[in-house]
Amino acid sequence: MTLRERYAAFKATKIGRVLKFITGMATILLLILASWSLSYLINPYVMNWVGWKQDSYWAFLVLCVMGLLFFVAVLAIIFPFVRVKHVKFYQSILDALKKISQGEFNISIPMYEDFRDEYGSLVDGIQQMADSLGEMEQMRQEFISNVSHEIQSPLTSIRGFARALQSEELSEEERLNYLQIIEMETMRLSKLSENLLKLTSLESEHHPMEMKRYRLDQQLRNIALISEPQWLEKRIELDLNVDKMEISADEEMLSQVWMNLVHNAIKFTPEGGAIHIEARMSNGTVEVCISDSGIGIDEEHIPHLFERFFKADVSRNRTIAGNGLGLSIVQKIVQLHSGDIQVSSRKGEGSTFCVKLPLDPNAAESSILEAGSAGLRK
Repeated sequence: MTLRERYAAFKATKIGRVLKFITGMATILLLILASWSLSYLINPYVMNWVGWKQDSYWAFLVLCVMGLLFFVAVLAIIFPFVRVKHVKFYQSILDALKKISQGEFNISIPMYEDFRDEYGSLVDGIQQMADSLGEMEQMRQEFISNVSHEIQSPLTSIRGFARALQSEELSEEERLNYLQIIEMETMRLSKLSENLLKLTSLESEHHPMEMKRYRLDQQLRNIALISEPQWLEKRIELDLNVDKMEISADEEMLSQVWMNLVHNAIKFTPEGGAIHIEARMSNGTVEVCISDSGIGIDEEHIPHLFERFFKADVSRNRTIAGNGLGLSIVQKIVQLHSGDIQVSSRKGEGSTFCVKLPLDPNAAESSILEAGSAGLRK
């Protein structure tokens, strides 16, 4: 830390602010003292010039008036320099706000050390706002780019096979194969559109949730049965270890969470592998962990798994329909239930997705509010 930074940090402390106030008052007193001293030195010459006695009332009055005039003159000399500094500072803030309004978020507002205490929070707030808006703009551009890519890829495939179907030299088998590919690509587009609408709805503040109490263990068993054809086809051993438990949640939304995670586990587990589903209760919460012996995920990719359209290496397909939205939807649903989702994985050793949810979100929220009220009463 430089000497200037240490000085700025000291000024930000309570003692620093008190010392700054004392220094300011001392400066004003010194200016007053200097003005009256100058007036006192000049006063005898003025009295001799007008012919008044130096110990008269008028002499004292002239002394006070001259002292005041000298003080005002000093302020008049200093004020333009201080005002120019303030004007430059205010103009830099206005220029920064103008750039932000025009969509330019890479701004820098110069901060004078004298203004740090008074305007530091304002400048930091504007800078943070610009940084946040810049990140949002970058995310928006990436989102548009990703959506365009996801739409363009199947459209290109459909256009190519549609042209190929116009050929009269195609056999019936080739024609049926091309039609199946076109159907698959249209389903892919439909799934992308469905997931985009779903994610947009989940991110809105008015997404409806039908909370009810139901058997979570039964729901997990049903998910395992529904996906049985997929894991049997790959000769995967699926182990289900869940106790009888009830939860208050949106049953349909959580069903999508489990379906997504189980299908991903099946998709990335090789033939003859294993999948383990476990659910356990503890202190008013339930934790559901879905583990697989699949290909795993690179450690550097794990923090980005829940980002929209994130695709990298083997993790690029770890979402339903391979469009990079499945896990984003899963995370949003879990968050809407006041829960949390964590991932642990090693390359070549499989992955584990653990979802932790409150058994009763309303009770959990009430306990948090009560704890906050108790803290305020203390």
